[in-house]
Formats: sequence, structure tokens, C-alpha cells
Amino acid sequence: MAEDKIPAAPRPSVWRSIKLVAWSFLGIRSNSEYQQDLAKVNPMHVVGVGIVGVLLLVVGLITLVNWVVAK
Repeated sequence: MAEDKIPAAPRPSVWRSIKLVAWSFLGIRSNSEYQQDLAKVNPMHVVGVGIVGVLLLVVGLITLVNWVVAK
């Protein structure tokens, strides 16, 4: 008797989480791709990448402002 194999769900990927957060920061994400990403990412990866992204944005803006004001 042959067993029906159910395809395994893809492993959550940090790279996919980075892409998800980057597109979310820009605000340009189609709904269908968003739904696909939700099924393929780990929520903890998204939270971690989001926090790192916000920190990089804030540090980058502070650096830019200090550079402009110093001139």
C-alpha cells in the first residue's frame, strides 16, 4: 500500500523575514505575496528583524543629522 506523502512546509527563513520587513518599511507589498510570506516565516524572525531594522534606521538618521549639522 502506497502512502500519500504530504509535502513538507518550507522551513522559515531569516532571509525571507528580512525581505518581508524591508518591503513593509517601504509600504509596497502585494496582498498575495504578503499572504504567502505569512505562511513561510517565523514570527520571532520577523520581530527580531523588525527591531534591528528600526535600530538601523534610527542610528542612520542620527548619523545623517549630525553630519549635516556639523558642516
